[in-house]
Amino acid sequence: MIFDDIAKANMDALRNHDKVARSIYSIVYGKFKNESINKGLGAKSLPDGDCLNIIKKTIKELDEEREGYIKVGRTESADEIAKQKEIIEKYLPKMMSEEEIRAEIEKLDDKKIPNVMKHFKTNFNGLCDMGLVSKIAKEYN
Repeated sequence: MIFDDIAKANMDALRNHDKVARSIYSIVYGKFKNESINKGLGAKSLPDGDCLNIIKKTIKELDEEREGYIKVGRTESADEIAKQKEIIEKYLPKMMSEEEIRAEIEKLDDKKIPNVMKHFKTNFNGLCDMGLVSKIAKEYN
């Protein structure tokens, strides 16, 4: 599970005195714990789909932060953010291609947009771009 992998990587970064990795792992792990508490899971692990959504959101935030550093000329900080992004991106699975999404929609009996979206949200949460799924689903209606 991603939750456990990040927790272990966070401890490894702490032991290895890797400040850059420790920083991003701590941020992501903290977000995992907060979401777990918000969902009422307590000390239990967060499902991988939720973890992937948090990682994606964190990557977007890192991109915005990096752009800000570049605008003000702080290249050292921008490089550090790029390293953090690279570290955390390793946890993202390969996203479904357009062809794979189309093939999955073809298998469905009911190709109405709400049903397609529900199917992908349930079965492929975090593994596909839901905007692309919506766009493709509209072609079938």
